[in-house]
Amino acid sequence: MVFWVRKVTAQAIFTSIAEHKVTHFCAAPVVLNAIVNYETQDRVPIPRGIHVMTAGSAPPASVLAKMEEQGFCVTHTYGLSETNGPSVVCAWKEEWDSLPPPDRARLKARQGVRYVSLESLDVVNPDSMVPVLADGSTVGEVVMRGNMMMKGYLKNPEANREGFRGGWFHSGDLAVKHPDGYIEIKDRSKDIIISGGENISSLEVENALYSHPRVLEASVVARPDERWGESPCAFIALKGCGDPNEDESRVGQDIMNYCRSTLPHYMVPKSVVFGPLPKTATGKIQKHMLRSRAKKMGSLPKSRM
Repeated sequence: MVFWVRKVTAQAIFTSIAEHKVTHFCAAPVVLNAIVNYETQDRVPIPRGIHVMTAGSAPPASVLAKMEEQGFCVTHTYGLSETNGPSVVCAWKEEWDSLPPPDRARLKARQGVRYVSLESLDVVNPDSMVPVLADGSTVGEVVMRGNMMMKGYLKNPEANREGFRGGWFHSGDLAVKHPDGYIEIKDRSKDIIISGGENISSLEVENALYSHPRVLEASVVARPDERWGESPCAFIALKGCGDPNEDESRVGQDIMNYCRSTLPHYMVPKSVVFGPLPKTATGKIQKHMLRSRAKKMGSLPKSRM
């Protein structure tokens, strides 16, 4: 039996599992985050070992670790509308079962390898089309080809020429390829923040933020910066209702200090904004709206570090 919940909430998911004996479901990473942060006293008892497929954006490793702690078996997939949905999967290996939980979560956060129905998958230099080294650090663009691909964009020959350069579909996602052949997305090309000549992965900053105990949701975009050109701006929803008298500037400084302990200095957010994050109907954070908000905030003055 297959069914849908009309409103995607953690409560609706737990209730549906209990009432309908759900064994498998699909959810975006932001929904997984809602599940792991749902108040324990409000939960309906459910069995362990429920299978979850997640896609839509790169899931933070900390969220995957918490899902495993709570008894869910998560399969991470990746794809685009142009590839007929998920076409890459982080295929699990039995030898990873014996690794510590943080290592298992880090491996599961990678996008993985192609489905058998996708002819080819690679990470290449988008200009030369030469595959990048499988060293886990050289960044290139994810490209795909095969019968799962769309025929093209309707009545848009220019987009088709650009999107299918070199006989491959160009995803616009920047990634690295690990020695075992698994790919790992670092960012969308349009989401890369260029600060003082350094390329900053917004996903890497978001992963650090999600591991902070006060952070419920986080999204990082570029904000104009008088000194560096651009700098990371973090939009954050905090856990719980919070103290109305709490000094947000102090919390923001605490979060930035935390990031300094886990990230290179140039990747630390120089702006922190608290409040609800805009989402689509499926729960995906709308970064284009946050980019617009960051732009309207104006340039960060040179006096700010």
